[in-house]
Amino acid sequence: MAQVPAVPKLTRAWRSVSADLLGRTHPTDAMAASEQAALTLRAKQLRQDKAHQVTFLIPLVGAHHVSDWQAVVARLNDTLQSLICQSNPNWNAIICCQDMPDFPRDDRITVLPFDDPTPGNDKWRKLRCLTEALPDTVHRPGYVMTFDADDILRQGVVEEMLNRQEPGGYLVQAGFVQDVATGDVALSDTRSPSAPMRKPFWKLCGSCAALYHDPSEPASTRFLAEMMQHEHRMFPYLARLAGQRLTPLTRPSVLYMLNHGENFGARRGRVGYKTRFVQRYKITDQTALAEIKRDFWPS
Repeated sequence: MAQVPAVPKLTRAWRSVSADLLGRTHPTDAMAASEQAALTLRAKQLRQDKAHQVTFLIPLVGAHHVSDWQAVVARLNDTLQSLICQSNPNWNAIICCQDMPDFPRDDRITVLPFDDPTPGNDKWRKLRCLTEALPDTVHRPGYVMTFDADDILRQGVVEEMLNRQEPGGYLVQAGFVQDVATGDVALSDTRSPSAPMRKPFWKLCGSCAALYHDPSEPASTRFLAEMMQHEHRMFPYLARLAGQRLTPLTRPSVLYMLNHGENFGARRGRVGYKTRFVQRYKITDQTALAEIKRDFWPS
């Protein structure tokens, strides 16, 4: 199962306007499955109850796809440690994998076995398994976020999400990108006069959106399952189509590491422009770099 192609931008714009302004919310056969699921969920007009936890869905690459499995496991442990260090403990993480990694023993971290032998990249099949397992793994309303096994969550993000209780969910508009090969770090955010070519974080990294999820509503599960078959650039559009507009988090909230040798994007030849992005916007202020290290790598 390959990644589902993105809906063309003009089509997205028209369908957003049709739903928001014209009230055209009936799914049609011409729409992608994700769009149909979004409009089906929108039609439910669910009353969103209090979100009790944040669930991180982590698809882990198989050992047979990488050259250094222990390095992959080490990065996974860094990711999980960034969750364990969160000031608000109300989170859980589900790792989908065919090879059991060593990781910190914590009741909030569980493994969803994956045994599909179909050759090729299996990330999208793992995401399908993770989302379709939500009725068995999540039992109270909360936020659900797909999270790559080599990204780092900033301290305090879970607390912000659960304190603010935004009804649709959250978007990581600002984050950091680190080139592991050089150690350089750049801010990814919306454009500014001093950074006219800067890109928001959700256009660069898949760990970028936490959506409200009601486990008692099958349409919520189906929407997440279909949405996560697309590239992350589709997430804000699909959330809006579902009636779940995403609110930006207040601070750069995720650190995305590239050029560490096993990036998913590198296997598709799509890391070069991100490397150039880091060099263009790398942070040189030592005080700012020290703050990033403190917030993303707490001791």
